[in-house]
Amino acid sequence: MIEHDLLARDPSVVTVGAALFADALAAQAVPVTPVDWRPPLPGTGAAVARVLADPRREDANARAVARVLASTPHLVDVRPASAALDLAPGQFRHAGPPVDWERASGPLRGALIGAVLFEGLADTPEAAQAYLESGRAELDPCHHHRAVGPMAGVVSPSMWMFELLDTTHGTRAWCSLNEGLGKVLRYGAYGPEVLERLGWMSAVLGPLLRSAVRAHGPLDIRAIIAQMLQMGDEGHNRNRAGTLTLLRDLAPAMVDSGAPSSDVAEAVRFIGGNEHFFLNLDMPACKLAMDAARDVPGSTLVVAMARNGTDFGIQVSGTGDSWFTGPAAVPEGLYLGAYGSKDANPDIGDSAITETAGIGGFAMAAAPAIVRFVGGQVDDALAATRRMYEITLTENPAYQVPVLDFRGTPTGIDVTKVVRTGILPQINTGIAGRVPGTGQVGAGLVNPPAVCFTAAIEALAEAAPPL
Repeated sequence: MIEHDLLARDPSVVTVGAALFADALAAQAVPVTPVDWRPPLPGTGAAVARVLADPRREDANARAVARVLASTPHLVDVRPASAALDLAPGQFRHAGPPVDWERASGPLRGALIGAVLFEGLADTPEAAQAYLESGRAELDPCHHHRAVGPMAGVVSPSMWMFELLDTTHGTRAWCSLNEGLGKVLRYGAYGPEVLERLGWMSAVLGPLLRSAVRAHGPLDIRAIIAQMLQMGDEGHNRNRAGTLTLLRDLAPAMVDSGAPSSDVAEAVRFIGGNEHFFLNLDMPACKLAMDAARDVPGSTLVVAMARNGTDFGIQVSGTGDSWFTGPAAVPEGLYLGAYGSKDANPDIGDSAITETAGIGGFAMAAAPAIVRFVGGQVDDALAATRRMYEITLTENPAYQVPVLDFRGTPTGIDVTKVVRTGILPQINTGIAGRVPGTGQVGAGLVNPPAVCFTAAIEALAEAAPPL
């Protein structure tokens, strides 16, 4: 007879799955350790095994994340897109993976119509739409040109761009200037007030910022991001501290620029009143960090997440420039005024590059006030960041979360970890109206479609060397 002492000592129980059993034991004062386990994504077993067995993977991921953490982005210039991206009339860049006019979402169509009007290629919205329908416009993703664009992300030759230099890797990235919230081009609005604002940004704001940046010298954007995380921003939907820090650094040079005082005053008012102005700097900073990790054979690191309002796409270090796409989801969140979910377009924008680099939704614990803007409770913000550690390869010591004892943010999404746990990346985002010309209708939270990661793991498996 085999004797057991199971009942002779106090039990210690680990539970997986439904909480009913755990709750019943806890009610009887039994110590319980619940495990948040999920089965792997369906149909991925063979591919995951093949990728995990790839002898290149561990070293490849170590090299890739080392490049990410070493990135040192600096703002070095502000230039027209015609010069920065070598854009010619009729060429337009947009957010997300490739898409043509026929499949373009409402806000992307609205932003393209506005850009055609802004460039003087048409006189009316109807004529602008006809121009775009004719196929005469060249549409290509920002990501294909070392650039990123928030929401619709549309860039045309006359728009001005922030230019960032990674002083470690010697690479550059660009992003347009932030217009503010509400009825703005990036949310698909194209009314007279939108075009007037864009005209002022190109004629006054852009040149003034260029003068200030050149007079000040390179600004360390990584240092500002690190500081803003200490001050309650998360770097995607909350950029208040980052914007004011930037304004503090550039305002003296703007005043000394010799520009009319009325122009300087209006620029300071515009930047100071636009809490998202810094978003368009942390996006290219994150782009530089993730681009540094591209093209490492065997690496399972996600180097881009982007949406065009129709498709959500990811790119992976070990699979080159391939996009793995699925249908973009409608974010869950809070809506402005009388708007509701019926007015919302599916997720859109390149701004998920912030989460790809370990801030934004991955740093929600650093900005508990964000839940007032995107919905949820403070505990949700803390839980979101903790959950992201389970699907990432490292922590970024430069970006620390005070409430988590200054732990570095979870950085470097690993395709294998996403597929094995079923945990999808958490993204904070704005919500654009689905009808062209509407503008912003809300803000909320969204996840990528799982198919992006299942397709990526299959591609990684095919690229793995024979066992």
